[in-house]
Amino acid sequence: MQDHQHQRKEHSMHTEQRGKQGSGEHEHQQGAKHHDHHAHMIAQFRRRFWVSLILTIPILLLSPMLQTLFGIEGIVRFNGDTYVLWGLATIIFLYGGFPFLKGFYEELRKRKPGMMTLIAVAISSAYFYSSAVVFGLPGKMFFWELATLIDVMLLGHWIEMRSVMGASRALEALVKLMPVEAHKKLPDGTIVDVPVSEVHVGDILIVKPGEKIPADGVIVEGATTVDESMLTGESKPVAKKVGDVVIGGAITYEGAITIRVEKTGKDSFLAQVIELVRQAQASRSKTQDLANRAAGWLTAIALLGGAVTFIVWISVAEAPLAFAVERAVTVMVIACPHALGLAVPLVVAVSTALAARNGFLLRDRTAFEKARLLTAVVFDKTGTLTEGRFGVTDVVSLDPKIPESEVLRYAAALEIFSEHPIAKAIVEAAEAPAKAEQFRAIPGKGIEGSVDGRSVKVVSPGYLREHGITFAHDRVTPLFEAGKTVVFVIVDGTLAGAIALADIVRAESKEAVAQLRQMGIRSIMLTGDNAQVAAWVARELGLDEYFAEVLPHEKAAKIEELKQRGMVVAMVGDGVNDAPALVAADVGIAIGAGTDVAIESADIVLVRNDPRDVVQIIELARLTYRKMVQNLLWATGYNAITIPLAAGVLYRAGILLSPAVGAALMSLSTVIVALNARFLRLRPKR
Repeated sequence: MQDHQHQRKEHSMHTEQRGKQGSGEHEHQQGAKHHDHHAHMIAQFRRRFWVSLILTIPILLLSPMLQTLFGIEGIVRFNGDTYVLWGLATIIFLYGGFPFLKGFYEELRKRKPGMMTLIAVAISSAYFYSSAVVFGLPGKMFFWELATLIDVMLLGHWIEMRSVMGASRALEALVKLMPVEAHKKLPDGTIVDVPVSEVHVGDILIVKPGEKIPADGVIVEGATTVDESMLTGESKPVAKKVGDVVIGGAITYEGAITIRVEKTGKDSFLAQVIELVRQAQASRSKTQDLANRAAGWLTAIALLGGAVTFIVWISVAEAPLAFAVERAVTVMVIACPHALGLAVPLVVAVSTALAARNGFLLRDRTAFEKARLLTAVVFDKTGTLTEGRFGVTDVVSLDPKIPESEVLRYAAALEIFSEHPIAKAIVEAAEAPAKAEQFRAIPGKGIEGSVDGRSVKVVSPGYLREHGITFAHDRVTPLFEAGKTVVFVIVDGTLAGAIALADIVRAESKEAVAQLRQMGIRSIMLTGDNAQVAAWVARELGLDEYFAEVLPHEKAAKIEELKQRGMVVAMVGDGVNDAPALVAADVGIAIGAGTDVAIESADIVLVRNDPRDVVQIIELARLTYRKMVQNLLWATGYNAITIPLAAGVLYRAGILLSPAVGAALMSLSTVIVALNARFLRLRPKR
């Protein structure tokens, strides 16, 4: 797997680096342009709102209906005041209402009438009817209602756009992580400061304490701890030494380091994260399709409802024309599907940004939504549930005079001279290895030497069999039955103890399995390892089921088998060997991707090697869906109640909604939906 990844990286670095770097810069520029355009739109709505609000004040003072209501007819009336009122209303209609009229034109051009159509019809009906009254048509003017309607609509749109802008700020924060300059070490040893854009693969960079790492690379000199929280979600500082990978944008704490650049531009971890977040925010979702269909129906209902309301009041109830128009306008204002249109996109934007900040990268929105329905999670063993490296699991003393700590200490004293994985694991497990002398290898069987003046051997079971030494013991036999690797320690010719080694089970795995069980989800292991090892890991973690000795090409078939048993299945693996199974699963999750985030076979990429993140993803999927449903119910329920009130069904009870009040309620509904989406950020963290 590592060879494959290395080859893939080499190919990328040597054949695509410069092109991708240029492409990455181009995409960044495009993203910046989009951001600037969005900010410009917000500024426009803000400016139009304040100008319209200022012009609304004289309109309110000049409106006959309000003059009568507040008893100020004789104070502000003058010759031609009606035309002044009309002129001010015209400015508001054309300037304040321009975004809605333009949107109306775009919707008609695309033959997809929506909320802009509703707003345009509402304000146009109010303006043209009132203008006709100014020039001789019998009836009432409601320019003040037109003005306040546009004011509230502009305010609502301004708030909505700011909410969307805020929900996407995670991308801006990620972009700002990269430093502007890097300290480049030249072949002659001199150090020069260069722009990060001029850093290339293979360059040697110096990173001083407290600085941001300029690019993805490998430490070639020095050691430090780094803060990767904004990149991976890991809250604790991570220790880094020579040979370790560092991510561009992470912050160093103490100790200067020298790194060799391995990725730049579009290849970099940060660039891939930004792109995945952008794709996820832009991707479609089934819930969004439902919201769009509902909005389409609501548009038709609003237009039809407005027409029916007008006809009923003007013909059946024989109400004045002004009253009938006012009712029709109010119905169309109330029915504007602003909240419905925002119900899902805002939740999508917030949840995607939240996931990215916690190291969860969503490549497929539909799969993410399906995560809430999971009934089984299938884990690959090596590197997922386990650490993928040998570690000491058991130390057994077979001589009462030699405690377990001494058995391990003697073994480590000899193994410190070996580069074998088993030797390294024993040395790591020993707190203070003794000093060995007269070290020599026993070909194919082990090693021996003198430790603390005593003859010590670390040997295989084969050596004991050759020399007729019995090692059957009630504490040793189970170690072999579990499929562990066992070595023995002989001190002064006596069998002193046994050391068992196995692929280390992650401490987080047991917690993740327990959490999944609490959620009613089965935990299953899929491994190519032998049945004994699989059984031991399953017992250690409390798994519900496991499949052992499964070849890579057979893993997808096992996933299909589980699906045929009626399970909704997630597959969690490393994204390379497990690719067919990741694709076959309902939800494919690549875990521990590190700096290789662009894994094509996975729906969701988890940056850390922590199985508990799978639980977090499922919880976030469930919470996200709840927020979507809450918003959809609120948006549609609000319209179901307020449209009849706007039409005047409770007129005889004294309840009547004006267009301005309708606009205020509509915008309030939108704000509630936006706030509810942002409450996703307040979910409790583990």
